[in-house]
Amino acid sequence: MEKIKIKEVVVVEGKDDIAAVKSAVDCEVLDTSGLGLNKEKLNVIIEASKRKGIIILTDPDFPGEKIRNLIAEKAYNVKHAFIKKENTIKNGDLGIENARPKDIIYALKQAKPELDKEKDIYSQKDMIKYGLIGSENSSIKRKEIGDILNIGYCSGKKFLKRINSFKISKETFESAVEEMERRYNNA
Repeated sequence: MEKIKIKEVVVVEGKDDIAAVKSAVDCEVLDTSGLGLNKEKLNVIIEASKRKGIIILTDPDFPGEKIRNLIAEKAYNVKHAFIKKENTIKNGDLGIENARPKDIIYALKQAKPELDKEKDIYSQKDMIKYGLIGSENSSIKRKEIGDILNIGYCSGKKFLKRINSFKISKETFESAVEEMERRYNNA
């Protein structure tokens, strides 16, 4: 079976991540050397973002989020891809290198651009209304909705920024909330 071709350059953390992505799709892949990302590598990533666009696919953990934010702040034509944390763990080790090819393909197909701010769709009040901040189960609800929307898990403040910057429509968001409530109430 022929692999799907990704036009953007995929940015991952390490060499094992490169192998996992290349086994799933046909694309150019750059690694950051994890948190060892230096100015030279960052400049290569920035240049790739100008020429072809990039998709950032980092581990679903604190260092991965830190790398994602650093690159997104400096690069152009950036899309964000996320794989559920539980789909990146093998024998207690967390990383994109542990993801199945189908999870990598899905994440890359669902990659979302971070758009310039026009007017925010959601506010802090919406986060409270939907129980995504300020309640006992807020983090669980954010994780579920983040998985449904394929935007990853993050803090309440970052979640609000993502749903606004990714321009998640009210209909899509409310559908995800309903799906999360079904999952949560059936658990």
